[in-house]
Amino acid sequence: MMFDGHVVALLDAAVSLVNTLTDGERQGRPYTAPRGTRLPQAVHEALPPSPHRSSVEPGHAAHLAHTAQQMRAVFEAVDRDRLDEAARTVNVLLLATGARPQLDRVEGEPWQVHFHGSDDSLSVGWSAGCATALALAIGSDLAGRLGVCAAPHCDRVYVDASRNAVRHFCSTACRSRVKAAAFRARKAAGD
Repeated sequence: MMFDGHVVALLDAAVSLVNTLTDGERQGRPYTAPRGTRLPQAVHEALPPSPHRSSVEPGHAAHLAHTAQQMRAVFEAVDRDRLDEAARTVNVLLLATGARPQLDRVEGEPWQVHFHGSDDSLSVGWSAGCATALALAIGSDLAGRLGVCAAPHCDRVYVDASRNAVRHFCSTACRSRVKAAAFRARKAAGD
């Protein structure tokens, strides 16, 4: 990939939030996203670990679940080659979060461009950062790196970080499931 580490981390967070917080199918089975009292813990686990965050408040969890729904729409639009639709959805997210770049310095490292929201709350900050990372992907020749799993009965999303942009599945489990089914079909046709 041609993004810096911070943008890659934000894209990974977007994938994790979408795959954890949206209903659908996962690896051949129906998937129901956590709700109610389980939602804050699910968001906590979906986000990268942070020494500053011990838990997620329910309001922030609900906000990020809503953001995940919007981000799913972006991945699905890109996967269907509807970049205009994806861009409109990302623009709505950018506007709603007040996303803005800011130079931050982590001790022992050079200055880095990070993305913040109109406030620095957990939910707005992550929503703004993920929306900006999606904007950077869609606004470059890397838009095609956003995808939805091609395996039957799976709609989990991914960012293709392979060198040749050949990824089609959300996980090795889905890739193996599809290959095994193709092998069984070939074997049955040969019998």
